[in-house]
Amino acid sequence: MTNLEVVRELYRAFHEKDYDAFRLICTPGLEWMQNEGFPNGAIYRGAEAVIEGVFKSNDERWDEFSFHIEQYLDAGASVIVVGVYIGRHRQSQKPLRAVAAHLYNLVDGKVSCFRMFADTKTIWDAMV
Repeated sequence: MTNLEVVRELYRAFHEKDYDAFRLICTPGLEWMQNEGFPNGAIYRGAEAVIEGVFKSNDERWDEFSFHIEQYLDAGASVIVVGVYIGRHRQSQKPLRAVAAHLYNLVDGKVSCFRMFADTKTIWDAMV
């Protein structure tokens, strides 16, 4: 599987909440950097921390939450994904639309690092 195919599989696993597949395509030392200013923005280490602190947290906060991919950029050992977060906040019921880019670093065909760049103001605007 190419690095681009690994990242595509990662998004499939997110969408389908296939946490076992997510665990398999990440290195044990995975670093997941959520944008400062993003809800629960922090650095998560390991797949379990990402599943609990990011994926399940998003499920609790949003009635709808997804990332619509506009473009993949294959940079060899890194893959950049450009897209838009779309959703509806559970408490405010306000819609969300926030542009973002995701940077993945891969080692031996596994995701070792994720870094998010997102418009956090539009995310918080949807939450209040």
